[in-house]
Amino acid sequence: MNLSNQRRVSASILEVGKKKVWFDNERLDEIKEAITRADLVKLMNENAIQKRPDKGTSRVRARKKIIQRRKGRQQGPGHKKGKQTARLSKKAKWMILVRVLRRFIKELKDKELVESKIYRELYLKTKGGFFRSKRHIKLYMNEHGMFKKK
Repeated sequence: MNLSNQRRVSASILEVGKKKVWFDNERLDEIKEAITRADLVKLMNENAIQKRPDKGTSRVRARKKIIQRRKGRQQGPGHKKGKQTARLSKKAKWMILVRVLRRFIKELKDKELVESKIYRELYLKTKGGFFRSKRHIKLYMNEHGMFKKK
């Protein structure tokens, strides 16, 4: 049974490709006899001719990957794109470091381990980017004997 004409016209009515047109197997005789567009539209209203649903992209793999990322996986060097500064800007990195160091030297002052003059000196060195880390501050203070004598 050749229904290629009906399929072609139905596709143009439904505004889809020929492969997306579905015919009801039990009503193929009626479809064969439908020769005008009006006949085909009538059959479409009766659901003898339908448009097949669109196929979507499965999200299964994507969901699986998201779950793994939440656990901290899949974030090694092979997954990183761009420079380090693309993930965390130089300014943000700097702000984090300076805040940590300032908090540390303030702690030292509050515990009265350093005098206010030395605190000010450390503060300005921190501001100038002299220290790399809290450990560096401790090392510097030990070398220069900056801890308060009890």
